[in-house]
Amino acid sequence: MTAPVDDFASYSATDGALVLASVSSPAELELLTDWLKDQRREHPDSTIEILQLPAADEPAPGVLAQLVEELEADEDRLVVPVRVFWVPAGLPTRLKVAGLVAGRDTYRPAEILQRRILRKDPSRARVVAGEPAKVSELRKQWSDTTVAENPREFAHFVLRRAELAIERVELRLLGPEYKSPRLVKPEMLASARFRQGLEQIPGATVEQAGAMLDELSTGWSRFSVDLIPALGRAIFSRGFDPRIDYDHAEIESMRHALEQHPAVLLFSHRSYLDGVIVPVAMQENRLPPVYTFAGINLSFGLMGPTLRRSGVIFIRRKLDDPVYKYVLRQYVGYIVEKRFNLNWSIEGTRSRTGKMLPPKLGLLAYVADAYLDGRSDDILLQPVSISFDQLHETAEYAAYARGGEKTPEGLSWLYNFIKAQGERNYGKIYVRFPEAVSMREHLGEPNGEIARDPAAKRLAMQKMAFEVAWRILRVTPVNATNLVSALLLSARGIALTLDQLHHTLQDSLDYLERKNTPMTTSALRLRTAEGVRSAVDALSGGHPVTLIDSGREPVWRIAPEDELEAAFYRNSLIHAMQETSIVELALAHAARARSGDPLQVFWDQVMRLRDLLKFDFYFADTAAFRDNIAEEMSWIENWEEKVRAGGEEIYQLLRAKRPLLASAMLRPFFEGYAIVADVLRDAPPEISEPALTKRALGVGRQYLAQDRVRSNESVSALLFATARQVAADQNLLANGPDLKARRSAFREELRGIVADMNEVDAIAREQFNLREIRHRDLDSPSA
Repeated sequence: MTAPVDDFASYSATDGALVLASVSSPAELELLTDWLKDQRREHPDSTIEILQLPAADEPAPGVLAQLVEELEADEDRLVVPVRVFWVPAGLPTRLKVAGLVAGRDTYRPAEILQRRILRKDPSRARVVAGEPAKVSELRKQWSDTTVAENPREFAHFVLRRAELAIERVELRLLGPEYKSPRLVKPEMLASARFRQGLEQIPGATVEQAGAMLDELSTGWSRFSVDLIPALGRAIFSRGFDPRIDYDHAEIESMRHALEQHPAVLLFSHRSYLDGVIVPVAMQENRLPPVYTFAGINLSFGLMGPTLRRSGVIFIRRKLDDPVYKYVLRQYVGYIVEKRFNLNWSIEGTRSRTGKMLPPKLGLLAYVADAYLDGRSDDILLQPVSISFDQLHETAEYAAYARGGEKTPEGLSWLYNFIKAQGERNYGKIYVRFPEAVSMREHLGEPNGEIARDPAAKRLAMQKMAFEVAWRILRVTPVNATNLVSALLLSARGIALTLDQLHHTLQDSLDYLERKNTPMTTSALRLRTAEGVRSAVDALSGGHPVTLIDSGREPVWRIAPEDELEAAFYRNSLIHAMQETSIVELALAHAARARSGDPLQVFWDQVMRLRDLLKFDFYFADTAAFRDNIAEEMSWIENWEEKVRAGGEEIYQLLRAKRPLLASAMLRPFFEGYAIVADVLRDAPPEISEPALTKRALGVGRQYLAQDRVRSNESVSALLFATARQVAADQNLLANGPDLKARRSAFREELRGIVADMNEVDAIAREQFNLREIRHRDLDSPSA
């Protein structure tokens, strides 16, 4: 029996070598014996001794004792790890699955199959040798990194080094997508750094820390690395186009960056599908795998062990145990130090509103600690934008907005989630990888000044996280669902014809192209009536558009009960429209100003609106934001003179502006803020969040019934949570002097903003009516 072998020539410079051979079967032993004969024949002057080890299990005490003797015999002897590598092909899937559930490496075929495979194709197996090391070199590494002194502990250390050396060889054969951390627990528990830190925690024990590492450590199976992306692709392909839309130039840039430094991939989070989309994207682009942090609530049934063996790291929701926090921090540092890539949502949880949530800094702080401790010369924060044409979860999010409770995860939940993916065609999935953010650039040198100043560190981390989120937003493409939903929501339940939809959408498309905003093919196709028809057909049936086709021509609307679902899609594009919407509201405010320089009033209101909206949206920093507004206004000739003229001159600017978007984009937010401000008039000074939300929902429903607010979306528990943050930022939720007067002033300010929005909305409707008249005139027989 023969098989390809690795060259042993580079090991023959010494007179002696100890081969540590891991074998699991008689077939592998025969391959190893043939390999040794070849090596001894080619290097007759070298003394090559072999110590046979089990392939996976702990060596027997006698074998370990023999290894101790061999290591003490000669400090200059080379230690060479050797193993049989099985080229992955042809294993029955049912056996792979059985091996996965049992926790075996299913890329090593069962003993009963090995001889059959070799008779059919001997090239399927090869003996591989890892990089050798002298005993003296290994002993120095051991003494530098561990606190152990027992020779048997040194033998265990050598076995771990041998395992990792073989892994590096096999990784070169398999490809970077199979890179995986191994031997995490024994390496960490033997680490001097880890032991010294653990001793500082009162009552902490090595056994306790080891149990926590068992809970955290991801298992490893090459088949599961294949299986999870395959399962993920099978799930989302039930309703989505199986071909994910990428920017391949971004992927090549990221590939180069990941070759230089470890990375944390931080993705936008709209769906549970995100957790499988990132591994799919990495695998099908032959990029190194990512190890994903997930809540331990997702570790149930077979799903828990299956995900754990594919690189998912389950963490507790509450980090109130100092030992657990320490172990988690050290675990993150170990993963980064070994140059593996981590992955989680920068928002911490799914956005139920469609817009990005503020970044969560908890896990990111552990990564920053690892960098500042010098465990890597840089760590990249890789933004990942994941967006969808449609999602079935929008119905769930609408229920949350009405005050509903989250459904607990479990097997029945998983079944229903997978089933829902096949209920209709949801369109395409879009994944973008903008340029990574460097920790070194934001945190300075490791062990530097920021490492010693907690306040400076937190500020730098906030800026770093916001930069990641901002880069995600800038590359997230606007799709047809976003634009159609925004237009129909602005119609407030009135149905529009295909011509009305088509002609009204052109102004928004012009604006997006002028701003160089990325758009999907479906959005670009809205330039044609056929593209518009395709988009509204995809959304019809209450998803969230209703088609009425029983009359002279079909018309489409968003019914009141579907507005919250549609709002999710509209909110996904507000980042592209927020600055121009703020411009419109600030112009309307300046037009009605009774004193002061209207131009200064305009700028003051621009910055005030930015401040009020900062809990709902990401903005460029103050200077860049002001520059962006100035660039937006520069499209109007002599705009400063016209604004300074005030009054009717400003209204003329608004009438000439295309498109007018403030009401379509920002009305629900300011109406929601106004409802909360109204509730605060007679609320206790320190009203709790649940109590405030309950009152706001009640008042909001009343105002909807009275037509005192125009948008059903404005009455949303999710929106009221942010409105409460705005009120707290204005110091309106704590007792203090003049609280009632300040709350009343805040309410009047918001009413004024809503009045400005109504003014802009009225002008937008004039534009729509004029466009309709002109369109009909052009289509008339006499035209």
